[in-house]
Amino acid sequence: MRHLLRYLGHRLYTTWATFWFVLPFVLTFPVQWFYSRRPGGYKVVHALNRFWSWLSITMWGVPIEVVRETREPAPQPCVYVSNHGSYIDIMMMFKYIPGFLNMMGKASLAKTPVWGPIFGRVYITVDRASAVSRGKAMVMAKRSLAAGKSIAIFAEGRISPAPGKDLLPLHDGAFQMAIEAGVPIVPVGQPLNHMFMPDVKGSLRVRYHRLKIVFHEPIPTTGLTLADIPALKARVAALLTGDFLPEGAVKPGPSTWRDPASVVVEETPQPANS
Repeated sequence: MRHLLRYLGHRLYTTWATFWFVLPFVLTFPVQWFYSRRPGGYKVVHALNRFWSWLSITMWGVPIEVVRETREPAPQPCVYVSNHGSYIDIMMMFKYIPGFLNMMGKASLAKTPVWGPIFGRVYITVDRASAVSRGKAMVMAKRSLAAGKSIAIFAEGRISPAPGKDLLPLHDGAFQMAIEAGVPIVPVGQPLNHMFMPDVKGSLRVRYHRLKIVFHEPIPTTGLTLADIPALKARVAALLTGDFLPEGAVKPGPSTWRDPASVVVEETPQPANS
């Protein structure tokens, strides 16, 4: 009976969380659609996205620990570099980073039904498999920084197969643009988002779990050259992995009333020749 009640609780909470994720977007979609097609409309769209994120996360009712290593506001513009463990990573950054934030996301986001085209018009998308796409994205990002608009990048390039446990190698792009623009890098650790909504192919898995977001002190890039990128990446990677917590080393297991284990360890797939 205890496992059955847990199973029903999982299903009810997933429904609740999904409802409060969808409702704000449905209510604001006509305005987002309209302003995403107007010059300068990105400010309105981003404000609505921040409202959407704030309302959804608030209604999820989970406790959130926000850590800021400095009381001073982040320099503007700057490049926020975050680890990537869940689809709610973007929402967390929208909620806790004030002002307009030019998000750089993978090209597939622009193909998401309904919301995707809006994201593609307002923010920056990149297909990392295409040199042309990477080049265009870098040009757009540099223009954004030159205009005083901060950039947010998930430098791993994709959601880690073992978020909260293993950080994928960081790509050079975020560090290159920060050095060339002479703007600081702000590492952002999000060690528990995957405990709330893990990236699980073929299913939606939502679990009530506390969240945490860490804003590290800005790292200046003035005077650095492209030769400093490896050391800079290592420094940021050390900060992000330092935010990992023991409770985040596992993903929530599938919901079932038969299995007595509510949480199982999901191992990172290994190459066939390993």
